[in-house]
Amino acid sequence: MQDISEFLSPKHYKDLLELYKYDNFQFAQTIDAAQSGYLDFSEADIVLLGCGEMRGEDFNNSVYSDAPNAIRKAFYELYNWFPNIVIADLGNIIQGSTFADTRAALKVVLSEIKNAGKIVLLLGGSQDLTMQQYEVYKNNQELVEVSVIDSLIDLEEGEDVNPSRSFLMELLTAEPNFVKHYNHIGFQSYFTHPSMLEALDKLRFDFHRLGKVRGDLEDMEPVLRSTNILSVDMSVVRGCDAPFNHQSSPNGLFGDELCQLMRYAGMSKDLNSIGIYGYYPELDVHENGAKLIAQMLWYFIDGYRVRQSEVSLAQKDQFFSYHVPFTQYEAQFIQSKVTNRWWLQLPDGAYIPCSEKDYDTSTKNEVPERWLRAQERLS
Repeated sequence: MQDISEFLSPKHYKDLLELYKYDNFQFAQTIDAAQSGYLDFSEADIVLLGCGEMRGEDFNNSVYSDAPNAIRKAFYELYNWFPNIVIADLGNIIQGSTFADTRAALKVVLSEIKNAGKIVLLLGGSQDLTMQQYEVYKNNQELVEVSVIDSLIDLEEGEDVNPSRSFLMELLTAEPNFVKHYNHIGFQSYFTHPSMLEALDKLRFDFHRLGKVRGDLEDMEPVLRSTNILSVDMSVVRGCDAPFNHQSSPNGLFGDELCQLMRYAGMSKDLNSIGIYGYYPELDVHENGAKLIAQMLWYFIDGYRVRQSEVSLAQKDQFFSYHVPFTQYEAQFIQSKVTNRWWLQLPDGAYIPCSEKDYDTSTKNEVPERWLRAQERLS
């Protein structure tokens, strides 16, 4: 394992705590934390990492956000219901003299975590750091499915546009490109140019409007189940629940809905890189934003507990099987006896995550939209 201590702050947040004030079952007592910038996380299941770099949102802002530690403060106070899940906290990436220096350091540490086969929960920072999540896979030439939970689609162009508002352009169009599919969850139509969606739809990417997400939250579970990289912008939370984000809108997700999405993310066996961005502790007067993100982390870990119990698709005796003819096709649905989750078989024999709603649609002799979109991407 490469020594990454030079990229990490030598003073960890946990070093500042008076641990005797915490109960033995709170995360402050159960999380392994880096000492002097070093931590052997080889036994960990999940690794926490902070990066407060904000120059991607404002080139002239050299202030390094304290968001990661503000979130830790709230998270460490929560009770750990998951004694069999090992969590390690590497602390924070040291701010580089330039924006590029911080990015480079973050990329090295994220690569080391991935190469060790661990899941990383990255506490940002501005959302353009999503690119460092992606670069790790790109360097390994791995095809990935990326999902972003955000009220905005950050595809702006122009020399004066900050990276946090344009990073998707690089992510989705730069060559060589290793994004096999992209999902956007929670966008708000009135903030989005119609031609932007039309162009992206031609690439067979999937975009889920806020109203659709809130109307059927369970339908997002199959979307997140096939995701490798997840990026969450806290501006997706409705304004009255998110005074900590100056970009929030009067409409948006409720806090508990975002927690449910994080639980779905935790359940995905393919999702190993999660970034949470857009939290401004200086605006969080009552620390409710930090508490919300801490609870999001808790629900992710709860989802990971379910992930551990899910069986392989190859264990056919652990699934119910249903053959359903719709129009001129006959499809096979399978349902896990362990978690009750559903999969749908495509004509090429591959299985894609789906929901019980897709099964119900097919029993009415209608083709599920999820099946159609998957077929379009194969053609």
